[in-house]
Amino acid sequence: MGRYVIRRLAMAAMILWFISMIVFVLLRIGPGDPALLQQGINATPERIAQVNKEMGLDDPYVVQYLNWIKGMLTLDLGRSALTQTDTTDEFMERFPISLQLMVMTLVWTVVIGIPFGIVSAAKRNSAGDYTVRLFAILALSVPGFWVATLVLIIPVQQWGYAPPLDRQASLFSEPWANLRQFGPPSLVLALGPIASVMRLTRSSLLEVLRADYVRTARAKGLNERVIVLRHALKNSLIPVITVLGLLMGGLLGGSVIVESIFNLRGLGQFVYRAILQKDFNVAQTLVMYTAGVAVLLNLAVDLVYSLFDPRIRYA
Repeated sequence: MGRYVIRRLAMAAMILWFISMIVFVLLRIGPGDPALLQQGINATPERIAQVNKEMGLDDPYVVQYLNWIKGMLTLDLGRSALTQTDTTDEFMERFPISLQLMVMTLVWTVVIGIPFGIVSAAKRNSAGDYTVRLFAILALSVPGFWVATLVLIIPVQQWGYAPPLDRQASLFSEPWANLRQFGPPSLVLALGPIASVMRLTRSSLLEVLRADYVRTARAKGLNERVIVLRHALKNSLIPVITVLGLLMGGLLGGSVIVESIFNLRGLGQFVYRAILQKDFNVAQTLVMYTAGVAVLLNLAVDLVYSLFDPRIRYA
């Protein structure tokens, strides 16, 4: 196990290094001039040259890349070239918002997706099964921004209710206001994952229920609930764990559309604005953060497999 983890970490470091080079190059070959965006179209060439020098953009690419990597390794993320705010401070301010949104979305997905997927498989071809499958198809079909807009508009028009949008309510000092603020967007974000987990749980569990050891358990007269929950479910959850790991990696980077609709100052808005405005330092750092989270979550998911299937061994 230890050697396997060391090999995976070494591979993760190589992957992140490769991603860092791609991100660095793509941001610079794309259209747009950061100095011009900062100073406006009326800026003189002399002023543009001065700003480029202040931001270090007139240095050779190799020097810029090494300075950025050094800052990443020493946790000195520098300042935003456009807003002049400290990148670390703004990241730490926005990170809890994206983290809570991710955790609540994951909770919705697990609490709703897995149980209904189990019911759908255990009651195959019943009315409940068809209802779950219909909901899954609808949830995968409708766009998230449309659902988010309806979640805001309908309660306002029908009941005069709207979640707090003018500020970020703290979970510890204002728990009820916080849940009102984060509940709707997390549920909107969870619709697609819930549908995917429902379908995957159903199909995986149906496959396991056809296995020989399940037929043997039924022949011994075991209760169907015991067979499903104690014997079959654990072996059918490995593909579901994979999907949940990928979901966590994506959500921890933020959701641009939902954060914008519900006015949440998370990492999604942060990285979108940085890329749009060619704020190299912020954009590079946030993209690498998202890539690092995804790589480490993939390793964690691989290690969790052995908890659900004792036959899996890592050498």
